[in-house]
Amino acid sequence: MAALPDALYPIADATPGRDVLAVAEAVLAAGARWLQLRAKDAPTGELVALARAVKARADAVGARLIINDRADVAELVGAAGVHLGQDDLPPAAARAILGPGRIVGLSTHSIDQVDAAVRAGDIDYVAFGPIFVTASKRNPDPTQGLAGLAAARARCPLPLVAIGGIDQTNVASVLAAGADAVAIIGAIAGAPDPEQATRDLLAEARFRHAQPG
Repeated sequence: MAALPDALYPIADATPGRDVLAVAEAVLAAGARWLQLRAKDAPTGELVALARAVKARADAVGARLIINDRADVAELVGAAGVHLGQDDLPPAAARAILGPGRIVGLSTHSIDQVDAAVRAGDIDYVAFGPIFVTASKRNPDPTQGLAGLAAARARCPLPLVAIGGIDQTNVASVLAAGADAVAIIGAIAGAPDPEQATRDLLAEARFRHAQPG
């Protein structure tokens, strides 16, 4: 993948009081070009049904669906790709399942992990974070800050996605530090109006990403 689909990478996750499918629909209605479905606690059958429902909605608007963790589910529902964590299926195994034409992303939380990801190959983008304090993970890794992001950028030839505590107040600084895209969970799913929040974040991310570096 030569370039990421967009500068904003929304993640639809299970959030208290908010339905995952409803969040996905709001994100897609706002014009997002790609979307990650993250439902870590869902049984496989439930995840497949949910993934199929989100995939149908993504297809209707020409967006790409990425499945968190589960390359098998991504293959089963015909998703655009999979996003892996450090403790998930190795990228090479995911690539073997999905083939050469699909997207494989990998989370990293340190410069050493970025270096290892680049050396190992089989991935299309590197996610790095958490950049700021985040409430979206149960046991978050240490925050890396903008300096850590800039250091990752200097060592990573692949597209770089920043994640962790990013919202409209800091999107500009994150993109200025070298991220190609920002992955956002809470600032969308936790907003009073997820669709409007996505529209605002899309406008900010696309504007900032288009600015000369």
